[in-house]
Amino acid sequence: MSKILYKIVFPIVLATLFTTTIFIAIDYDKISPEFYFVLVLVVITIFFFGYATGERFASPIRELIERGEELSDGNFSKRIYLNTKDELEDLARIYNKLAQELEDGSIKQKNTEGSVDMKVRARTQSLEETIQALEQKIQNRTIELERTMKETEKLKQQLKEKEAKVTESPKNN
Repeated sequence: MSKILYKIVFPIVLATLFTTTIFIAIDYDKISPEFYFVLVLVVITIFFFGYATGERFASPIRELIERGEELSDGNFSKRIYLNTKDELEDLARIYNKLAQELEDGSIKQKNTEGSVDMKVRARTQSLEETIQALEQKIQNRTIELERTMKETEKLKQQLKEKEAKVTESPKNN
């Protein structure tokens, strides 16, 4: 049988033996008010004994549940330290190992995200510099093109003027 089962069965068996012993010791013909007083004391004792035993069993489970909820909320730093020398202590040890692995994984993920973020920023900065250089080249080419177009317009205008002079010249001769 497991250790937890012993923790549950032992108080019940003990309480049953205690109650049976009392009823065997009772002489039913001579029931007096003291009997009822003793019976009430026995019931109260059994109740407190059962309550203390139940609390001793339930408090580690309650702690495991609370820490499990914290773990599910993303708090990986909490640990459980139980000294019950049973399966609950084993479960607490496994919980601590799981929490440590999750914490390590979370730290590794954050470091990876930070590294990727820095690489993306560096690459983005490089691309932004390339884009700025290209924009500057386009602006320079646009200025050159506008200048060339103005010069072409001037040359066209000069050509038209010379053409007009040439066409007017023969008529004058």
